[in-house]
Amino acid sequence: MQQSNFRVGITRDFLKPDGSSDLDDIAAPLFNNAGLEWEYIDANTQVLSDEHVKNYDALLVLGAGITSDTLSGNDRLTIIARFGVGYDKVDVQACTDNGVLLTIAPDGVRRPVATSILTFVLSLSHQLLIKNQLIRSGNWEGTKDFMGMGLVGKTLGLIGMGNIGKETFKLAKPYGMRHITYDPYITKADAAEVDAEIVSLETLMKTADFVCVCCPLNENTLGLVDAKHIELMKPTAYLINTARGPIVDQKALTEALQNRHIQGAGLDVFENEPIDDDDPLLSLDNVILTPHSICWTDECFEGNGKSACESIISVALGKLPTYIVNRDVIDSPKLKNKLSKFQ
Repeated sequence: MQQSNFRVGITRDFLKPDGSSDLDDIAAPLFNNAGLEWEYIDANTQVLSDEHVKNYDALLVLGAGITSDTLSGNDRLTIIARFGVGYDKVDVQACTDNGVLLTIAPDGVRRPVATSILTFVLSLSHQLLIKNQLIRSGNWEGTKDFMGMGLVGKTLGLIGMGNIGKETFKLAKPYGMRHITYDPYITKADAAEVDAEIVSLETLMKTADFVCVCCPLNENTLGLVDAKHIELMKPTAYLINTARGPIVDQKALTEALQNRHIQGAGLDVFENEPIDDDDPLLSLDNVILTPHSICWTDECFEGNGKSACESIISVALGKLPTYIVNRDVIDSPKLKNKLSKFQ
């Protein structure tokens, strides 16, 4: 590895308003590596330009987007390490075409997101939101009108059963629920590991007491849960989305909540983020809303940071990291040439 030559750019959205960052301890292996230079990119923007990234070998990215224009003609950038698992804001094909590795941190979010899903399940089933409001308004006796739902024998349905979905089923096992999932990419053996049954999306929507969206956002899942699917849900059912907002038809979901067609929802993600100030979801009493951060815990931050930094350090040593999204790039002459400079 060439000393003081491998440069890492960190997106500025890691910084707090006062300029401090929780990365200082989490990214110590990166920051204290004598063979690396690092700095925060001198722009807080939603989409990085080619000027923002041209002087770096690696990027540590929180929420900024990466487009084909960002990478076009870049012969230096070797890795983009996403601080999380979602990469819908990154042009994966552009990464591959330009010999750039894209990595994610599934080991960092697996448990935190799974516990977040169960947080919504427990909060909704126990009518936590309305009971909190009752006591704050002095209506102690009003709680008798809001009986919760026991979980034993109920059906937990996950749309997508990747790492997060499997972890959710594992954590939910003591609650005695039936486990069903819709995921065209898993096998019966995968499902059997967590005592789950593979069903069609329609069957899941009709059957589940808790419909939980756990799949990534891509061209196949955009608008996957549409008005017709929401119409299939039981009036006692809840919808939980901790994945990406555009997977669910938010207008149809809002109408279902307004009309009490379903019991309620727990939403951490939305079609537009931040959510609009006049969004009707904000006025409903049967939905719990969180700002795309319900899993944002010290555990999640530390896990994401460790995983992303390990990916960058591997590349700085001329090695391939573990969690590569665009594995087609591995045989790219462009990538091989970049990696050879650090070996």
